[in-house]
Amino acid sequence: MLIPFILIGFAAQLVDGALGMAYGQISSTLLVSMGVPPAMASAGVHTAETFTTAVSGISHTAHRNVDWKLFTRLVVPGVIGGVLGAYVLTSVDASVAKPFVLVYLTALGLYLFYRGVMHRHTERRPRVVAPLGLVGGFLDAAGGGGWGGIVTSNLLVQGSNPRKTIGTVNTAEFFLTVTISATFLATLGWQAFTTATVGLLIGGVCAAPFGAWIAKRVNPDTLLTFVGALLTVVSIYGLYRALA
Repeated sequence: MLIPFILIGFAAQLVDGALGMAYGQISSTLLVSMGVPPAMASAGVHTAETFTTAVSGISHTAHRNVDWKLFTRLVVPGVIGGVLGAYVLTSVDASVAKPFVLVYLTALGLYLFYRGVMHRHTERRPRVVAPLGLVGGFLDAAGGGGWGGIVTSNLLVQGSNPRKTIGTVNTAEFFLTVTISATFLATLGWQAFTTATVGLLIGGVCAAPFGAWIAKRVNPDTLLTFVGALLTVVSIYGLYRALA
């Protein structure tokens, strides 16, 4: 049945488009809980994400949520990190780093939540961008953490504007996802398009414009609070599953 997968794709992309993270975590978790094998869930999510990130990037661009200078500094190192991470994944077990990454993200989430609630977000031009893109792309491909969780949260901690950060990170993610998924798609071909994949794709594409609209309209402190809360919850749950 297609409708449950469409709803999952819609919900996951709505959150990701509005807050800049958690599409993979939300959709994969819900698919596995519905009985989809983990390998097939991962295949479906990555295949659908190639298309949903394209629509999300276009929507954020249309709403003027993208800082193109930041985008340029972020996307090339991100792609390089993604290629390196994909290579490492084929030869080394990168899962050992996952608990440490999740502990770090939990701490960042709590800090961002505090700053959002206390209205203490002072905007500054982020200085550490290229290394952040490299690390974010590497960890995303190697399975140690999501691109959005790593990059969005660290840029916000540096004082980057929440709306522009979310839009820029989402737009850059398209190029990262295409790079990481190229070999995967070439190997599986049309077999990657299962019912779950088609549902995620339809739901995600429908939700992408709404996520960009929310990011544009919501107050920066409120965005920061929600990003912090989401990052904390997702990271703690991921840490629980990694250590269980």
